[in-house]
This record gives sequence, structure tokens and C-alpha cells, in this order.
Amino acid sequence: MILPRRSRDLHGQDEPIRLFYCMTGHHSHNHSHAMTPDSLDRAMMIGVSLNLIFVVVEFGFGFFSGSLALVADAGHNASDVVGLLLAWGASYLARRPPTSKFTFGFRRATIYAAFLNAVLLFAACFAILWEAIHRFTEPAPVTGLTMVVVAAIGVVINTATAILFIRGSKEDANVRGAFLHMAADAAVSVGVVVAGVAIMTTGMDWIDPVVSIVIMAVIIWGTWSLFTESVDLVMDAVPRRINIEELSQALNEVPGVLEIHDLHVWGMSTSDVMLTAHLVFADESRQGSLEKARHILRERFAITHATLQFEELSESQACPQQTRGSV
Repeated sequence: MILPRRSRDLHGQDEPIRLFYCMTGHHSHNHSHAMTPDSLDRAMMIGVSLNLIFVVVEFGFGFFSGSLALVADAGHNASDVVGLLLAWGASYLARRPPTSKFTFGFRRATIYAAFLNAVLLFAACFAILWEAIHRFTEPAPVTGLTMVVVAAIGVVINTATAILFIRGSKEDANVRGAFLHMAADAAVSVGVVVAGVAIMTTGMDWIDPVVSIVIMAVIIWGTWSLFTESVDLVMDAVPRRINIEELSQALNEVPGVLEIHDLHVWGMSTSDVMLTAHLVFADESRQGSLEKARHILRERFAITHATLQFEELSESQACPQQTRGSV
């Protein structure tokens, strides 16, 4: 949609016409790997149910067998259940229509859910480390067979849950986060199995807190990227998948564009990107350039919401500090 706007300057004279192009909707490329809302809700429901049952079972066996590794892994899985619930709730809010107050809708809920999930995981890591240090000074006997059996069940459940999100993980960062967490959990459970076998073989109970610390390190390693990315999104940084220099250069190559200024790109959610920019043209033949810019934004950068302001060269000349391709 092109919206012409004519305004007046301080002396009551008409200013040159500026044209705004607003592009909204979903990107036009193939969505064969995207999850529908119904399939996402179904996957979340199954994933939450399986992991919640497993958390209760794992914590119970870990507590009665004295295995800190099992308790630590149960705590991690509990935080993942919370994370899945946050992601599920955020995805539901993101699908709600805009209102007169929330004109962009509730898409940013996915960003805040990712941030809160990362903070909860870091808190769980601190608790695991504290208890592991305590176990080094006051070791407790551990039942290795219990560790092996329960953790092996965890491998199956976490792998099955991760499979539920493989399809959507290719299109949506929020779903991809859930998939990566479940895949990491499966790997961690494998580590607990190894620890149980080692304790049964050697009788060295100190292996249990060591494995707990390794689990904590794996959680931090897997969470750090989520944390930093969510902080970037909260601060309206350019999403990581967008190269701002490449995007600016691509728009500069649109026929008729002489310069770009006031280019801003930020995340509306963990999957939607918003862009605004001023494009300066040498003449008024813009329709072909408009289609070219739209194609570039959608197909090369998957930007689904954009507002482009078109200006004539005379307007740009009134602002000598602006340079070609500036952001």
C-alpha cells in the first residue's frame, strides 16, 4: 500500500510529497517446514505432559537413592517444563489480534518468555553448583543402578519431545529454542547414565557431584546464547540473522535509489522482524523499485513488516549530513 502524505512547513508552504510503503503479513517463501498453530499446541501439550511426569519420577528416585546427579537433572527438566509452558503461553499471545491499545499485538511476549526462561535456567545452575560443592565435603552414597535406569528413561522421553519440535525449529526461533533444550536434555541424560555405570563399576561416589557440575556447565553453555539473544531483542537490537550492512547494500542496489537513511531494524518477536527506512530517489518512477525492494526484504531477509518512506533528491539535499547507505 502506498500512502501519499503532504504537509506544510513553518511558513504554510507545501512540502514535497513523501511516499510511504507499508508491507505486512507473512513471508512468501516456502512454509512446508513451519508448524501450524494446532500442531504447535499439540506438540507443546505432549511435551509438557511427558516431561512433567518424568520430573516427578526422576526427582523421587534421585531423592531416595541419594543421587545428586538425578536431582540436578530433575531440576533441569523442571525448568524446561516451565520453559515449555512459557514458550507455549507466549506463542498463544503472539497469535492474539492487535487491539486499540496494543496496536502491534502481543508478539513481544515470545521475547520476554525467552529471557525469563534463560534467567530461570541460570538460577537452577547456581543451585546445582551449591549442592555439588556441599557433596564434595560431605559425600553421600549413591545407587548407581537407579541412576542408569531413570536417566535412560530420560533419554527416551527427551529425545521423543525434541522430535516433536524438529519441524517448527526450522522456521521459528521460539520453537527452535524448545527443540534445542530437549535435545540437550537427552545428551545430559546420557551423561547421567555414564556416571551411574562408572559408580557401579568403581564405587567412587564423588563421580556424582562431578557429573552434576558437568550438567551445570552444559546448561550454561546451552543457555548463554539464548540469554544474550533475548537481551538483544529486549533492547531492540538488530536480530542476529540480519546482516545490517548486507541489507543496506541490497536496498542501495534497488534501481533508482540514491541513498538510504534512518534505517532501523528490530525484532517484533523471536521470529518476526520490523524495518523502517527512508529511500531517496532521483525521480518519481518508483513502482518497479517498490516491487524490487519488497522482493528483497521478503525473500533475502524474511522481513515481513516494513515501512519505507520515499523521498525525492531535493529533500535529501536539504540534509547534507546524510550519506549514502547510512543507518
